[in-house]
Amino acid sequence: MERKRAEDELLDLFHRYIHGDIDHRTFQAVWEILHPNYAWAQQVAKDDSRLRTETVTIPSPQGNGSISGYLVRPAKDPAKLPGVLVVHENRGLNPYIQDVARRLGVQNFMALAPDGLTSVGGYPGDDEQGGRLFAKVDRGKMTEDFVAAAGWLKSRADSTGKVGVVGFCFGGGISNALAVRMGADLSAAVPFYGSQASAADAARIKAPLLLHYASLDTRINAGWPAYEEALRANHVTYTAHMYEGANHGFHNDTTPRYDEAAAKLAWQRTLDFFNKYVRG
Repeated sequence: MERKRAEDELLDLFHRYIHGDIDHRTFQAVWEILHPNYAWAQQVAKDDSRLRTETVTIPSPQGNGSISGYLVRPAKDPAKLPGVLVVHENRGLNPYIQDVARRLGVQNFMALAPDGLTSVGGYPGDDEQGGRLFAKVDRGKMTEDFVAAAGWLKSRADSTGKVGVVGFCFGGGISNALAVRMGADLSAAVPFYGSQASAADAARIKAPLLLHYASLDTRINAGWPAYEEALRANHVTYTAHMYEGANHGFHNDTTPRYDEAAAKLAWQRTLDFFNKYVRG
């Protein structure tokens, strides 16, 4: 019990540091214990023969001018593919998010993982530095970059025209935001522990939502009751799951916040959701 309490306290420090609530010096003492280990995360190898991967540059005239992205497609893809935008946490396009895109690729989706740090040089190869760079990017322009990326994916010649979005932490908030911004142009949205849209904006959501929350994530969960009320009031199709005993970031298998049972269940639900609404 004492060990579990200590682990929870460390995870709380990690969570607070990620969101800027404590400074670097305070966090440094626990960083070596909790920093991401990307060797844990690779479920689909970078050179997996089932996939074709490339880096693409997407125009974003309303955002930062352009945004770079990691595009993943099945090696033996059909003429048209359903698309999924994969939106990173507040650290940039790190190896964990790239692997998530590859996981979608082997499920016969065309996955695009944009890098919101493109305008400041891109993901620097280190999450701590990525967090510092993230704070330097105008949030409104970064959102426009993701809107541009979703539109680019949807309009590709090899796209079926159906696009979903999945995002984690910051990316979960972007998933909700894209559901608002894109309306009926978005086929499905899957926010993992993401900040919610306002009640007024919820009226603009047309895509079905699959929302994943962690029971210990009190900061994000505080916004859920009002969001659910707004979704109901506007007749939005949604399914929400609360994963008991899980922390914010439970799907990220590079840190101790990872909860294997919750992550696997949430991911299978996500695939089923995309197969129903984006492939179907």
